[in-house]
Amino acid sequence: MRASAPAKVNLGLVVGPVRDDGKHELLTVYQRLAIADRIELDEAPGLAVYGFTGDTLVRGALEALAARAGVEPSWRVTIEKRLPVAAGIGGGSSDAAAALQLANATLSEPLPAAALHELAAGLGADVPFFLADGPQLGSGDGTTLTPLDLPQDFWVLLVVPHDEQKPSTGEVYAAFDRRDGAAGWDDRRAAFLAALDGVRRPRDLAALPPNDLASSPLADELRALGAFRADVSGAGPAVYGLFHHEAAATEAKQALKRAGRLWLTAPAWYG
Repeated sequence: MRASAPAKVNLGLVVGPVRDDGKHELLTVYQRLAIADRIELDEAPGLAVYGFTGDTLVRGALEALAARAGVEPSWRVTIEKRLPVAAGIGGGSSDAAAALQLANATLSEPLPAAALHELAAGLGADVPFFLADGPQLGSGDGTTLTPLDLPQDFWVLLVVPHDEQKPSTGEVYAAFDRRDGAAGWDDRRAAFLAALDGVRRPRDLAALPPNDLASSPLADELRALGAFRADVSGAGPAVYGLFHHEAAATEAKQALKRAGRLWLTAPAWYG
């Protein structure tokens, strides 16, 4: 059994105060991209994950699934790794979601969608998104999803800078708290939703507010090169630029080739 494990970008990320469960309130738009890892899963005598020595999420996801289903974790997974992890594009979360779906299908009594979503939410805020189709509004701690009807006819240039040492996601949120980033949450949340409600054409995505957690000078460079929107994805360090035309995105990719790893891609509706 095989599946794609696509990347995502956050088209806007507005962060609020800490919730009772210790997580932050947030609003974000999750957008799937047409670049992906490949996941292959077979039934096996025990649990084994090959292809990516740094994996912890896939193994943890399958152990959690087996515990929830009351079975032994008896799967062999091979990851064909193309996406970087800890870059803000879901490179590990997407692998975990794809493995969950494949393994769940092998069960004599597969978990229903709601139960699989709940299990995924316990693994990471963006893991449930990769179980859904199409762009989604993430709210609450990011795991409450609402489908969005957004334009998909644009190009995406994704840049993961060379040699940039990203702090942990926890450290990024801690820095947000130290600068009182949650101030004005209600107004910022309302402004985000109003801008999102006005999106009809790709260029309308430029009205979404910038990422509350991270910024990058690369976003300014991408806009100077013709991107109608550019921002950091998630907690970074990946930066994306949205372009109307492939030719302009290709020229920007050439101009930024020394900045880091680059992918020219497009939105994707399905995994």
